[in-house]
Amino acid sequence: MTTDAAQRVAERRPAYLAELAQGTERFHEPRRTDCPWCGSERLRARLRTTDLVQRKPGSFRLDRCGDCGHSFQNPRLTPDGQAFYRRDAPEGPAERRLSAARTRSRAHARARALRAFDEPECWLDVGTGDAHFPALARQVLPYTAFDGLDEGAGVLEGLRRGRVEEGHRGSLTELADSLAGRYDALSMFHGLPCGPDPREELRAARTVLRPGGHLMIEAPDPECRYAGLLGKWWASYGQPRHLHLVPLANLRAELEELGFTVVGVERRAPHVPLDLSTAVELLLDRGIPEPDVPWRAKPASPLQLRLRRAARGASVPLVALARALDTLLQPVLTRTGFSNTYRVIARRGADTQGAQDTRAAAGQPRSASA
Repeated sequence: MTTDAAQRVAERRPAYLAELAQGTERFHEPRRTDCPWCGSERLRARLRTTDLVQRKPGSFRLDRCGDCGHSFQNPRLTPDGQAFYRRDAPEGPAERRLSAARTRSRAHARARALRAFDEPECWLDVGTGDAHFPALARQVLPYTAFDGLDEGAGVLEGLRRGRVEEGHRGSLTELADSLAGRYDALSMFHGLPCGPDPREELRAARTVLRPGGHLMIEAPDPECRYAGLLGKWWASYGQPRHLHLVPLANLRAELEELGFTVVGVERRAPHVPLDLSTAVELLLDRGIPEPDVPWRAKPASPLQLRLRRAARGASVPLVALARALDTLLQPVLTRTGFSNTYRVIARRGADTQGAQDTRAAAGQPRSASA
């Protein structure tokens, strides 16, 4: 750690310690006794864990509904708790750790998947970070205008670099009314689990889309077999960032209830081949001395930091082997229930009075306004 970095950590430490002195229990809402998706009281603990990435103090629990299969953080973090645990967290999805070539290939595949149903005039990428996806997708859809939306400052950097034509900072639910009917394509890549209410996110997406527009969602698949095999070391649990894990069947039903027609479902291609390598890294981090971080009361000594660097260096071959296995086993794993991500593409229906009329109108040509 450089002298400047150590100084920044030291400057932020008093504020963090003051927050932690009040305890972490205040960061949690009261515990629910029913499922937020279907209302069932048949809940069981699915996972108990800590913050394995930043290792901030606190513990978290995921419950699973015995009726609908929905998994959710219980008790859920309050807005203050979400801000605390997301502060200083690595920005962007885990797939950013893939090579540049694989990241580009994935972005192109997403753009082609939607192009099979429509070539949109304007596309809003929600949770865009610093807008890498729009910049790459434009290579496949050169006549599509891409905009980005994100709560972080990265979207402004993406705008400055010309990766998007417009950058909106905030949440989709906050900005939906001001963006109503502006887009004929909207993507949400691994953002649905992070919001406090997935249904509200889907309603906001419907508001932003024009009738006939397409919604593309990629989300962690809670039915992935890696979830049981790796337990808390499965990166897609994403605690404490992920508040919900929505089964594919539940998402499809909700989209149809909102007047969407599901036109495409894919469970193999969206898989992010990082399960084994991320699990190994998390396990190794548990046994390696922590770096100097502002939420640690006592600064790490120079000896501890040297030990960490040495241990990380020694673990490189093991992590490299796990990454190689992730890649080599991908064709088999994605055919046998180990795919960690699903993709849904749905077409928004027209605004009608009844659900029957909505379903009938879903195949009508795209309108110019909502």
